[in-house]
Amino acid sequence: MAIQKILCCCGSGLGSSLMVEMQIQDVLNELGISGVEVEHSTVSDVTPGAADLFIVARDLEDFIADIPDSEKIILSNILDKDEMKEKLTEKFGL
Repeated sequence: MAIQKILCCCGSGLGSSLMVEMQIQDVLNELGISGVEVEHSTVSDVTPGAADLFIVARDLEDFIADIPDSEKIILSNILDKDEMKEKLTEKFGL
């Protein structure tokens, strides 16, 4: 599956999801990946097909339990850029 859209989600869709979105953009640039749409939203927008990859913090993991593991990243620490880079590298098969 090619990842063309990533949706970062938090409880309100404004705070931490926006921070994660900006961090993802940085990591994608570092990895030389382009052409991927990255958006932030609330966990209520997590529905199959809404994105190719969903990213949430560990405390919101239960909200996206219906999404297959291959289509999600659960972050232990949303501020840990190394964790983000490691998990995105794995998802993109780099």
